[in-house]
Formats: sequence, structure tokens, C-alpha cells
Amino acid sequence: MTSGAFYPLAGVWPIAMLAVFILAIHLSCGIEARSPGLPNRGGDPRKAMIFHTITNTNVVRDEETQAVRRRMNWLLLVASGAVRGMTR
Repeated sequence: MTSGAFYPLAGVWPIAMLAVFILAIHLSCGIEARSPGLPNRGGDPRKAMIFHTITNTNVVRDEETQAVRRRMNWLLLVASGAVRGMTR
């Protein structure tokens, strides 16, 4: 790859992967809202329970929620693969 194409790609790639990761977090928050065992009842801001949604812990088992969870897992796989590709 020539240097003329490398530098713009090197700047856009991390921003695109950050957007993919933010989209996965947004989907995780949607899954939390559907699952009675996961929502934030305290009212205080907190971190997304993304590890619970990845592992399907306390997540509603209906088909629509599971489809959203599969999409979230796919996006996280893409983001982690992209990070792995950049570090090679």
C-alpha cells in the first residue's frame, strides 16, 4: 500500500471501529432494557452490563432479543478482529 493511501486509512480505521464498538454498547443497553434481571433500577448512571449480555446471563430468551444479542456479538467480533488485524 502506498503512503498516500495508508495515512487516511490509518486515521479512518480506528474511528470506524470505535463506531462499531459504540453501536454494540447501544445494542447491549437495548437488551438490558428488555431483560427484567438487568435494568438499572437505582437511577444512577452506570456502565453497560455488556458481559452479561455477551454470555446471555439474565437475558430474556425471546427470539427478537436473542437476534439483537447475536448482532451485538457479531459487531464485537468484528471490532476485536479489526484490532487484532491492526496489531499484526
